[in-house]
Amino acid sequence: MLEDFFNVVKKRFNDDDDKQTPEKPVFKCPRCQSSVPLEHYEELHRVCPECNYHGRLSARERIAVTVDKESFTEYDADMLSCNPIDYPEYEEKQAELREKTGLSDAIVTGEAKIKGSSVVIGVMDSRYMMASMGSVVGEKIARAFERAAEKNLPVVMFTASGGARMQEGIVSLMQMAKTSGAVKLHSHSGGLYITVLTDPTTGGVTASFASLGDIIIAEPKILVGFAGRRVIEGTIRQRLPDDFQLAEFMQEKGFVDLIAERRKMRSTLSHLLKLHGYTE
Repeated sequence: MLEDFFNVVKKRFNDDDDKQTPEKPVFKCPRCQSSVPLEHYEELHRVCPECNYHGRLSARERIAVTVDKESFTEYDADMLSCNPIDYPEYEEKQAELREKTGLSDAIVTGEAKIKGSSVVIGVMDSRYMMASMGSVVGEKIARAFERAAEKNLPVVMFTASGGARMQEGIVSLMQMAKTSGAVKLHSHSGGLYITVLTDPTTGGVTASFASLGDIIIAEPKILVGFAGRRVIEGTIRQRLPDDFQLAEFMQEKGFVDLIAERRKMRSTLSHLLKLHGYTE
C-alpha cells in the first residue's frame, strides 16, 4: 500500500517536471504536414527536410544566403512611394509595413559578389504588400539594370510577387513597360540577365521582367503564372492539370530553363556567371 502511494506521488512529481519543461517550437509543413523542429527548418534555410518544400525568405535573408559575406552594397535604400491616385489609407499602410519589415518597399536592389563574381542583384520581399510592383519597385528595378549596363555587370533578379499594385492604378501597370525596356537596354549592352523565380511569381511581374531572363531558374514546386487557376478554368471552361503553373510544369513547357534547390542556388549562380565569363 505504501509502495502504491509512493508510485502515485512519484508520477505526479514527474508530470509536474514535464509541464515545467518548455516545448521546443516546431514547424508544420503546409505540403506534407510533417512536424519538424523549427530550429532545424531554419538551419536548412526554410526547406522542409521531409518533402523539400521551399518556404519563403525575406529579401535580407535571401541576400545573406546568396552573396559573399559583407559584399552587398544597397541601391536606392531611401526611395519611397507616394500615393498617385489618392488611394484611401495607402500611405498609412505603407508606413505600417515599413516599420514592420524594415524595408522602404517590396524590393531590395544593390551590388554584390557571388563567389567572387560581381553582380547587380534584386530581391523581392513578399512580406511587403505581397511584393506587388508599384512605382518604387519598378524604378528600383529599372535603375538596377541601367547601373549594370554602365558597369558591364550581370543582373540576378529574385522574383516573388502577386503582380501589379492596384493601389497605384495605371502607374503600377506602366512599370511593366519600364522594367521590360530596362532589361532590353541591358541586353543590348551585352549583359547577362538571370531570373530566379521564387514562390509565388504571378501577375504583371511574370508578364514583364520576370519572364525576360537569358536564363530562367526556379525553386522546386513554386507557383508561376499570370492569372490564377480558378480564373483560367472559369474562362476556358476546362479543368487544368493538377501540376498546372508549378515550376516543374513550366520547365516541361519550356518556360523555365532550370530548377535549382535552395541549398544549391549559390553554387548554380556562380557556375553560370563564370561560364559566361564573369569571374573575379
